[in-house]
Amino acid sequence: MNFKGTLLIVILIFALSCKNKSVVEEKPLARVHNKFLYKSEMKSLFNSTISKEDSIVVARNYINDWIKKQLLVQKAELNLNEESKDIEKQIEDYRSSLLIFKYKQELIKQKLDTVITSEEIENYYNEYSGNFILNFNIVKALYLKISKEAPGIDKIKRWYKSTDAEDLSRLEDYCYQYATKYDDFNNSWIPFNNLLIEIPTNIGDQERYLKYNTYIETEDDLYYYFVKINEFSLKSTIQPLEYAKSKIKSILLNKRKFTFLEELENSVYNDALNHNEFVIY
Repeated sequence: MNFKGTLLIVILIFALSCKNKSVVEEKPLARVHNKFLYKSEMKSLFNSTISKEDSIVVARNYINDWIKKQLLVQKAELNLNEESKDIEKQIEDYRSSLLIFKYKQELIKQKLDTVITSEEIENYYNEYSGNFILNFNIVKALYLKISKEAPGIDKIKRWYKSTDAEDLSRLEDYCYQYATKYDDFNNSWIPFNNLLIEIPTNIGDQERYLKYNTYIETEDDLYYYFVKINEFSLKSTIQPLEYAKSKIKSILLNKRKFTFLEELENSVYNDALNHNEFVIY
């Protein structure tokens, strides 16, 4: 019987054994020297939705991986010196660190106040604004890409520059119907370079251009491109609060976590000290 057939029998036996709890003796599926793999160890691999073919693949991969692991462990046992094999302390240290980490994460989830107010963000920004310097130019912009076959381009040139609500409404209706791209980036700050990638133009001195130009109009063989720069902030200047907000929120939350965990450790220590749970010799 080939390996695939053997695996299929194993899986069928396993399925039957789940329904019949009276199986007395469990036969191994594989052996490496004195180590055995039993079907009960593979219980979590299968569920009611997995197909017969997939079950065969999963079982084969698991058995092969188990064999390779046992062979490597035995090679390591044979070839490493006693000092190298003395890993009990490392295992205990890892277990302790993992338990502590999980405990701390659970307490953070249960007890840490993760709400950062706008006032906290603004206060931090005002105190440490020098830490938030732009490394590149950013803009708030409106970007249009419209096929040269679309009608009414002259109207677009007027509407996208307008501040009149009715003109902007007409522009939006038009773009939903004809524009290949129409994006105001949710009125968020974006790197100017990201915008320039979208349009066929070459702007050498970005800072000078942004200072003296509000619009970009260009074209290629297929499309017209229109950009309206609503706001800009230049490289090497302080980031706008709105742009720095998410980073500040992350900083404040991490500070709050650090303080929470530090207080937790001190509390555990002091509580144990008060109850004579440890002795320092």
